[in-house]
Amino acid sequence: NKWRVVLPDNGRQWEDWKPVSAFYSRNGIQTTKYTWFTFLPKNLLGQFHRLGNLYFFFLVVLNWFPQVEVFHREITMLPLVVVLLASMIKDAVEDYRKYQYDKTINFTKTRVYDK
Repeated sequence: NKWRVVLPDNGRQWEDWKPVSAFYSRNGIQTTKYTWFTFLPKNLLGQFHRLGNLYFFFLVVLNWFPQVEVFHREITMLPLVVVLLASMIKDAVEDYRKYQYDKTINFTKTRVYDK
């Protein structure tokens, strides 16, 4: 069993802190949902869990068959693309704001009191 050792940062325990800090990761907050690599797949998966987006996607797929085609393919795709892009931009802005807030919280100085 490994125990986590927490030492106050008052300068006296530097020799004890250095080996302990190398073993454990930093204590940071992360509330973001996406990374640069996972934004597109996770966001599209989340968007297509909504029934309205699935309906419009179904219409786009149907419109690619010449026997069922009612409108031009591009016109059928337009509402879906606009809704998906607007939602993606909104989610990206929200996640970036969460990232900035996490960064300010994680780099805030704290005091450790010892007896």
